[in-house]
Amino acid sequence: MKNVAVFGAGRIGRIHSSNIAALPGVKLQAVCDPVPAAANELAQQLGAQVSTIEAVLADKSIDAVAICSSTATHSDLITRAAAAGKHIFCEKPVDLSVPRAIACAEAVKAAGVACMIGFQRRFDPTFNDASRRLAAGDIGKPEMLIITSRDPGAPPADYIKASGGIFRDMLIHDLDVFRWILCADGDEAVWLSATGSVLTDPAITALGDVDSTAVSIRTKSGRLCQINTSRRAAYGYDQRFEVLGSGGLLQCGNQTPSAVVQWDANGIRADKPEAFFLQRYAAAYKLEMAHFFECLQTGAAFKTTIADGVAAQKLADAAAESCKSGQPVLF
Repeated sequence: MKNVAVFGAGRIGRIHSSNIAALPGVKLQAVCDPVPAAANELAQQLGAQVSTIEAVLADKSIDAVAICSSTATHSDLITRAAAAGKHIFCEKPVDLSVPRAIACAEAVKAAGVACMIGFQRRFDPTFNDASRRLAAGDIGKPEMLIITSRDPGAPPADYIKASGGIFRDMLIHDLDVFRWILCADGDEAVWLSATGSVLTDPAITALGDVDSTAVSIRTKSGRLCQINTSRRAAYGYDQRFEVLGSGGLLQCGNQTPSAVVQWDANGIRADKPEAFFLQRYAAAYKLEMAHFFECLQTGAAFKTTIADGVAAQKLADAAAESCKSGQPVLF
């Protein structure tokens, strides 16, 4: 039986806590949050105790922690949990600073604990099937990846201020997908160009951010990736990608509440995409947490390591730099 504590009882903390509590052989032992009401509500709902970070780290019976707190706390909690000998699941990003993220990776390695970073898109059943087919050679050698990633609306201003910007907050997922799909054989990025605009809400300009972006990446072997993102899609949460290979194409479309398409005299009607990431990636969140504990049990390697977190953060920094300077970044 693995005993686990969750740091953070907000939206993502509730998702991960519920998934942990449902896993066989795993016990959600403690919930920590600076808002007592949030911690109490979640702990009571799932049969856990309310605790503090200090008490969890000192508790030898707790084997692992899931870090679901605000971004600014991630690197400190990873470092402290590693020093306490706890295995670690941490939501992205490792840290908004690449040097601090690298220091976290070094601390994890020195402590000899396992650390997985929560890039849940690698566990989405549709995306994962595309990855499996690509690895099996179904479309030959991959040559080009096109990613579309659009939110239904921008987050609150207070969130944007603390997010590190759209490249580090939103596109970091897409940059991880790029590495997962095109760089599995070590063919990493050597050139990146990014641009951005404020097209959906003029108030975002005052926050020092953009809400619409276009990113182009070239790998060492010449493979190409294009990523387009927007904070506004009037029709729902738009998450798609396609991979062009030497022998064909893999296309991953959106999920909808129902796959039924109605044809009649008035036209053709289908459901819009899922409302937001909570619905779109519900299965992925369950699968990634099951993967975390399965790997702890078997000793297998994680699909998303802290090294992947550092690599995605470097790409996000490069995109932010390119957008600001108007010049491409070379690696």
